[in-house]
Amino acid sequence: MIRIGLFCAAGMSTSMLVEKMRKVAKEKGVEATINAYPESEMEKRVEEIDVALLGPQVKFMLSKAQGICQPKGVPVQVINTMDYGMMNGEKVLNEAIKMANK
Repeated sequence: MIRIGLFCAAGMSTSMLVEKMRKVAKEKGVEATINAYPESEMEKRVEEIDVALLGPQVKFMLSKAQGICQPKGVPVQVINTMDYGMMNGEKVLNEAIKMANK
């Protein structure tokens, strides 16, 4: 089971991507919990996730996110802008799985 958190300004713009990722996970038989949150909840949610992904619109907060996540052993990175824009749930899910397995 992999627990993925997507963080953006309000947790809304990532919701469509979350749905696409959930669909791909189900189709591939990947056990995953995938949720969207506002970036302001990262400190509260870090204990509940294995991977943190930032929406491109909040990439400016990557260093803050690393400060929150890395001490807990949670990898964090910004979602590729093209994959985000195209709502490519499969590519984003695959990236999250790679991050979790490092």
